[in-house]
Amino acid sequence: MLELEKPAFDAGAFLASAGLGRRIVKLRGKQTFFSQGEAADSVFYLHSGRAKLTVVSKYGKEATITLLSAGEFIGEESLGNVGALRRSTATSMIDCTALKIERKEMLRAMHEEHSLCEIFIQFLLARGMRIQSDLVDQLYNSCERRLAGILLSMAEFGEADVSEWSIPEITEERLAKTIGAPRSSVAFFMNRFRELGLIDYDGRIRVRKALLTVILNDQFPDDNAVRPAIVDFPLKPSKPAEDTHSSARFNTRQAWASADGGKLAHSSSGRE
Repeated sequence: MLELEKPAFDAGAFLASAGLGRRIVKLRGKQTFFSQGEAADSVFYLHSGRAKLTVVSKYGKEATITLLSAGEFIGEESLGNVGALRRSTATSMIDCTALKIERKEMLRAMHEEHSLCEIFIQFLLARGMRIQSDLVDQLYNSCERRLAGILLSMAEFGEADVSEWSIPEITEERLAKTIGAPRSSVAFFMNRFRELGLIDYDGRIRVRKALLTVILNDQFPDDNAVRPAIVDFPLKPSKPAEDTHSSARFNTRQAWASADGGKLAHSSSGRE
């Protein structure tokens, strides 16, 4: 009896089409894939559009974790533990199309098909490197440079002969939360970028290639990007530590001697 050969698994087709345990979802701008605190029972694979991950503290302060584009997974933490809750909120920035995959189906496919597992691992590595880069950027770069980096990331540069790219609609307040800076600083730097010809900013932001050149060269106009050399200054020899107890005892003796001397002198003068 001839055994039918199992058709080869196509990871691209799996992530592109609906099937058992997975379906295509479409969201308009500013709709949520999932919200913080909900049950983490599925993972999304973004086909088109842009999305963002945000988290809200118990005091109501919101922060943007990262921005997402086509070809990335959303809500991958659901694969970690059964019954876990979402630790962030995923929201579409523009119209989005995505594949929603149930947790059980995603784990089964990754266990049986190594090609899908490799795609997911590559995504996790890229995400980890980007988070590390964002952390270094937050710690060491100025607000101006962080803002320029976010604008370039959202622009998604493509064809080389295009001189500028439009980015999804975003407010100065949202940019401020993304880079961790006051809104007034974002407004100041956006106006500066426009005056320098790095962006067009008339409600909808268009990023010019000149901004990429500035970032690659690590130098803004009127901004010296050369760091001063580290100079080793000779260290002065440290003074030996004083024995505080000895000093205290010495000062006490001196005080008593002065007091006794005063009394003796007073007595002597009286006898004379």
